[in-house]
Amino acid sequence: MKVLFDQVSHQCSKLVTESYSTSFSLATRMLSNEIRQDIYNIYGFVRFADEIVDTFHEYNKPVLFSRFEQDLENALHDKISLNPILNSFQETVHRYNIDRDHINAFMQSMKWDLSKKIYDNEQDYKQYIYGSADVVGLMCLKVFVKGDQSLFNSLKESAMALGSAFQKVNFLRDLKADFDQLERTYFPNIDMNCFDETSKQLIISEIEADFKKGLSGIFKLPDDAKFGVYTAYKYYMRLLKKLKRTPSTQLKSKRIRVPNYQKADVLARSFIRYQFNVL
Repeated sequence: MKVLFDQVSHQCSKLVTESYSTSFSLATRMLSNEIRQDIYNIYGFVRFADEIVDTFHEYNKPVLFSRFEQDLENALHDKISLNPILNSFQETVHRYNIDRDHINAFMQSMKWDLSKKIYDNEQDYKQYIYGSADVVGLMCLKVFVKGDQSLFNSLKESAMALGSAFQKVNFLRDLKADFDQLERTYFPNIDMNCFDETSKQLIISEIEADFKKGLSGIFKLPDDAKFGVYTAYKYYMRLLKKLKRTPSTQLKSKRIRVPNYQKADVLARSFIRYQFNVL
Protein backbone atom coordinates (compact mmCIF):
# COMPACT_ATOMS: atom_id res chain seq x y z
CA MET A 1 0.00 0.00 0.00
CA LYS A 2 1.16 3.53 -0.79
CA VAL A 3 0.35 4.68 2.72
CA LEU A 4 2.84 2.17 4.14
CA PHE A 5 5.53 3.34 1.72
CA ASP A 6 4.88 6.94 2.77
CA GLN A 7 5.21 5.97 6.42
CA VAL A 8 8.55 4.32 5.70
CA SER A 9 9.62 7.45 3.79
CA HIS A 10 8.69 9.62 6.76
CA GLN A 11 10.70 7.42 9.09
CA CYS A 12 13.71 7.75 6.79
CA SER A 13 13.51 11.56 6.83
CA LYS A 14 13.21 11.57 10.60
CA LEU A 15 16.17 9.17 10.91
CA VAL A 16 18.30 11.42 8.69
CA THR A 17 17.49 14.43 10.87
CA GLU A 18 18.23 12.65 14.13
CA SER A 19 21.42 11.05 12.78
CA TYR A 20 22.97 14.16 11.27
CA SER A 21 21.94 16.91 13.69
CA THR A 22 21.12 16.40 17.35
CA SER A 23 20.48 20.13 17.80
CA PHE A 24 18.08 20.49 14.85
CA SER A 25 16.26 17.27 15.71
CA LEU A 26 15.88 18.48 19.30
CA ALA A 27 14.34 21.74 18.12
CA THR A 28 12.12 19.91 15.63
CA ARG A 29 10.72 17.72 18.41
CA MET A 30 9.50 20.94 20.05
CA LEU A 31 7.20 21.65 17.08
CA SER A 32 3.60 20.47 17.15
CA ASN A 33 2.83 16.99 15.83
CA GLU A 34 0.90 18.52 12.97
CA ILE A 35 3.95 20.09 11.32
CA ARG A 36 6.91 18.17 12.76
CA GLN A 37 7.11 15.52 10.03
CA ASP A 38 7.14 18.12 7.27
CA ILE A 39 10.21 19.76 8.80
CA TYR A 40 11.89 16.35 8.96
CA ASN A 41 11.02 15.98 5.27
CA ILE A 42 12.63 19.31 4.37
CA TYR A 43 15.74 18.61 6.44
CA GLY A 44 16.21 15.15 4.91
CA PHE A 45 16.17 16.65 1.43
CA VAL A 46 18.63 19.46 2.12
CA ARG A 47 20.93 17.17 4.09
CA PHE A 48 21.20 14.58 1.32
CA ALA A 49 22.00 17.25 -1.28
CA ASP A 50 24.63 18.72 1.04
CA GLU A 51 26.15 15.31 1.73
CA ILE A 52 26.74 14.74 -1.98
CA VAL A 53 28.79 17.90 -2.42
CA ASP A 54 30.60 17.81 0.96
CA THR A 55 31.27 14.18 1.75
CA PHE A 56 31.43 11.70 -1.12
CA HIS A 57 34.99 12.56 -2.18
CA GLU A 58 35.82 9.08 -3.45
CA TYR A 59 32.92 9.17 -5.92
CA ASN A 60 32.06 11.25 -8.96
CA LYS A 61 30.13 13.95 -7.15
CA PRO A 62 28.92 15.87 -10.23
CA VAL A 63 27.39 12.66 -11.61
CA LEU A 64 25.78 11.81 -8.28
CA PHE A 65 24.40 15.33 -7.92
CA SER A 66 23.04 15.30 -11.46
CA ARG A 67 21.20 12.04 -10.74
CA PHE A 68 19.82 13.46 -7.49
CA GLU A 69 18.68 16.58 -9.34
CA GLN A 70 16.88 14.51 -11.97
CA ASP A 71 15.33 12.30 -9.31
CA LEU A 72 14.10 15.46 -7.60
CA GLU A 73 12.50 16.71 -10.82
CA ASN A 74 10.82 13.35 -11.34
CA ALA A 75 9.58 13.26 -7.76
CA LEU A 76 8.06 16.73 -7.97
CA HIS A 77 6.44 15.97 -11.32
CA ASP A 78 5.20 12.44 -10.56
CA LYS A 79 4.35 13.09 -6.88
CA ILE A 80 6.19 9.91 -5.90
CA SER A 81 9.77 8.69 -5.75
CA LEU A 82 11.43 5.39 -4.92
CA ASN A 83 13.99 7.51 -3.06
CA PRO A 84 12.18 7.75 0.31
CA ILE A 85 13.78 11.10 1.16
CA LEU A 86 12.57 12.67 -2.08
CA ASN A 87 9.20 10.96 -1.71
CA SER A 88 8.75 12.65 1.68
CA PHE A 89 9.98 16.00 0.39
CA GLN A 90 7.68 16.11 -2.63
CA GLU A 91 4.74 15.39 -0.34
CA THR A 92 5.57 18.46 1.77
CA VAL A 93 6.22 20.61 -1.31
CA HIS A 94 2.80 19.85 -2.72
CA ARG A 95 0.97 20.04 0.61
CA TYR A 96 2.20 23.57 1.32
CA ASN A 97 2.79 24.78 -2.22
CA ILE A 98 6.48 25.44 -1.60
CA ASP A 99 7.89 27.75 -4.26
CA ARG A 100 9.91 25.93 -6.93
CA ASP A 101 12.15 28.98 -7.22
CA HIS A 102 13.24 28.39 -3.64
CA ILE A 103 14.05 24.75 -4.38
CA ASN A 104 15.97 25.74 -7.51
CA ALA A 105 17.95 28.39 -5.62
CA PHE A 106 18.93 25.81 -3.02
CA MET A 107 20.07 23.34 -5.66
CA GLN A 108 22.09 26.05 -7.41
CA SER A 109 24.03 26.85 -4.23
CA MET A 110 24.71 23.16 -3.68
CA LYS A 111 25.89 22.89 -7.28
CA TRP A 112 28.35 25.73 -6.71
CA ASP A 113 29.91 23.71 -3.90
CA LEU A 114 30.97 21.13 -6.47
CA SER A 115 33.50 23.49 -8.01
CA LYS A 116 33.47 26.99 -6.50
CA LYS A 117 36.01 27.37 -3.70
CA ILE A 118 36.25 31.09 -2.95
CA TYR A 119 33.48 33.63 -2.52
CA ASP A 120 35.58 36.74 -2.96
CA ASN A 121 32.83 39.28 -3.57
CA GLU A 122 29.72 40.32 -1.70
CA GLN A 123 27.31 39.47 -4.53
CA ASP A 124 28.36 35.82 -4.83
CA TYR A 125 28.44 35.47 -1.04
CA LYS A 126 24.90 36.80 -0.61
CA GLN A 127 23.59 34.69 -3.48
CA TYR A 128 25.14 31.56 -1.98
CA ILE A 129 23.70 32.34 1.46
CA TYR A 130 20.30 32.98 -0.08
CA GLY A 131 20.29 29.61 -1.83
CA SER A 132 21.87 27.51 0.89
CA ALA A 133 20.10 29.01 3.92
CA ASP A 134 17.53 31.75 3.33
CA VAL A 135 15.29 29.65 1.10
CA VAL A 136 15.43 26.75 3.54
CA GLY A 137 14.04 29.16 6.12
CA LEU A 138 11.32 30.12 3.64
CA MET A 139 10.44 26.47 2.97
CA CYS A 140 10.04 25.90 6.70
CA LEU A 141 8.05 29.11 7.05
CA LYS A 142 5.57 27.81 4.47
CA VAL A 143 4.94 24.88 6.77
CA PHE A 144 4.78 27.01 9.91
CA VAL A 145 2.07 29.35 8.54
CA LYS A 146 0.04 26.49 6.98
CA GLY A 147 -0.86 28.34 3.81
CA ASP A 148 -1.49 31.79 5.31
CA GLN A 149 0.16 33.82 2.54
CA SER A 150 -0.36 37.13 4.30
CA LEU A 151 1.44 35.88 7.42
CA PHE A 152 4.14 34.32 5.22
CA ASN A 153 4.78 37.64 3.50
CA SER A 154 4.98 39.50 6.80
CA LEU A 155 7.52 37.03 8.25
CA LYS A 156 9.53 36.38 5.09
CA GLU A 157 12.39 38.81 5.80
CA SER A 158 12.88 37.64 9.37
CA ALA A 159 12.85 33.97 8.29
CA MET A 160 15.54 34.69 5.73
CA ALA A 161 17.61 36.58 8.32
CA LEU A 162 17.36 33.67 10.74
CA GLY A 163 18.41 31.23 8.02
CA SER A 164 21.38 33.46 7.20
CA ALA A 165 22.40 33.66 10.85
CA PHE A 166 22.29 29.88 11.29
CA GLN A 167 24.36 29.35 8.15
CA LYS A 168 26.99 31.94 9.06
CA VAL A 169 27.37 30.43 12.53
CA ASN A 170 27.95 27.08 10.82
CA PHE A 171 30.56 28.67 8.56
CA LEU A 172 32.39 30.17 11.55
CA ARG A 173 32.21 26.90 13.47
CA ASP A 174 33.46 24.91 10.47
CA LEU A 175 36.29 27.22 9.41
CA LYS A 176 38.92 24.52 9.77
CA ALA A 177 37.07 21.79 7.86
CA ASP A 178 35.93 24.14 5.08
CA PHE A 179 39.39 25.63 4.58
CA ASP A 180 41.66 22.63 5.21
CA GLN A 181 39.56 19.76 3.84
CA LEU A 182 37.24 21.34 1.26
CA GLU A 183 39.48 24.32 0.36
CA ARG A 184 36.50 26.66 0.60
CA THR A 185 36.37 30.24 1.83
CA TYR A 186 32.85 31.60 2.13
CA PHE A 187 33.42 34.97 3.81
CA PRO A 188 34.47 37.68 1.32
CA ASN A 189 37.27 40.09 2.16
CA ILE A 190 38.61 37.68 4.78
CA ASP A 191 42.08 36.21 4.23
CA MET A 192 42.01 32.85 5.97
CA ASN A 193 45.81 32.78 6.05
CA CYS A 194 45.66 35.92 8.20
CA PHE A 195 42.45 35.28 10.09
CA ASP A 196 42.55 37.28 13.35
CA GLU A 197 40.30 38.78 16.03
CA THR A 198 39.35 41.71 13.82
CA SER A 199 38.23 39.35 11.06
CA LYS A 200 36.27 37.26 13.57
CA GLN A 201 34.50 40.29 15.02
CA LEU A 202 33.42 41.49 11.57
CA ILE A 203 31.73 38.15 10.96
CA ILE A 204 30.16 38.04 14.44
CA SER A 205 28.73 41.54 14.06
CA GLU A 206 27.11 40.46 10.79
CA ILE A 207 25.63 37.37 12.45
CA GLU A 208 24.30 39.34 15.41
CA ALA A 209 22.51 41.74 13.07
CA ASP A 210 20.86 38.78 11.32
CA PHE A 211 19.82 37.25 14.65
CA LYS A 212 18.27 40.52 15.82
CA LYS A 213 16.18 40.71 12.66
CA GLY A 214 15.24 37.04 12.86
CA LEU A 215 14.19 37.12 16.51
CA SER A 216 11.45 39.66 15.86
CA GLY A 217 9.77 37.19 13.51
CA ILE A 218 9.93 34.27 15.94
CA PHE A 219 7.59 36.08 18.35
CA LYS A 220 4.99 36.37 15.56
CA LEU A 221 5.01 32.71 14.53
CA PRO A 222 1.97 30.50 15.15
CA ASP A 223 2.09 28.62 18.46
CA ASP A 224 2.63 25.32 16.63
CA ALA A 225 6.06 26.54 15.51
CA LYS A 226 7.15 29.23 17.96
CA PHE A 227 8.69 27.07 20.69
CA GLY A 228 10.66 24.87 18.28
CA VAL A 229 12.09 27.79 16.30
CA TYR A 230 12.90 29.68 19.51
CA THR A 231 14.75 26.61 20.80
CA ALA A 232 16.84 26.48 17.62
CA TYR A 233 17.53 30.21 17.94
CA LYS A 234 18.70 29.85 21.56
CA TYR A 235 20.93 26.91 20.67
CA TYR A 236 22.64 28.85 17.90
CA MET A 237 22.99 31.87 20.17
CA ARG A 238 24.72 29.64 22.73
CA LEU A 239 27.05 28.39 20.00
CA LEU A 240 27.74 31.95 18.85
CA LYS A 241 28.66 33.01 22.39
CA LYS A 242 31.10 30.13 22.57
CA LEU A 243 32.60 31.13 19.22
CA LYS A 244 32.98 34.71 20.48
CA ARG A 245 34.95 33.48 23.51
CA THR A 246 37.19 31.25 21.38
CA PRO A 247 40.41 32.89 20.12
CA SER A 248 40.61 33.23 16.35
CA THR A 249 43.67 30.96 16.26
CA GLN A 250 41.65 28.14 17.84
CA LEU A 251 38.77 28.58 15.39
CA LYS A 252 41.22 27.71 12.63
CA SER A 253 42.45 24.60 14.42
CA LYS A 254 39.34 22.88 15.81
CA ARG A 255 35.57 22.63 15.50
CA ILE A 256 33.69 24.28 18.34
CA ARG A 257 30.76 22.33 19.78
CA VAL A 258 28.03 22.81 22.36
CA PRO A 259 27.98 19.78 24.71
CA ASN A 260 24.76 17.83 25.10
CA TYR A 261 24.26 18.99 28.69
CA GLN A 262 24.31 22.60 27.50
CA LYS A 263 21.80 21.75 24.77
CA ALA A 264 19.56 20.31 27.47
CA ASP A 265 19.98 23.54 29.44
CA VAL A 266 18.96 25.57 26.39
CA LEU A 267 15.84 23.43 26.02
CA ALA A 268 14.91 23.75 29.69
CA ARG A 269 15.32 27.53 29.73
CA SER A 270 13.39 27.90 26.48
CA PHE A 271 10.56 25.75 27.84
CA ILE A 272 10.28 27.87 30.99
CA ARG A 273 10.02 31.04 28.93
CA TYR A 274 7.42 29.42 26.70
CA GLN A 275 5.36 28.10 29.63
CA PHE A 276 5.28 31.52 31.24
CA ASN A 277 4.30 33.10 27.91
CA VAL A 278 7.36 35.37 27.72
CA LEU A 279 8.38 34.52 24.15
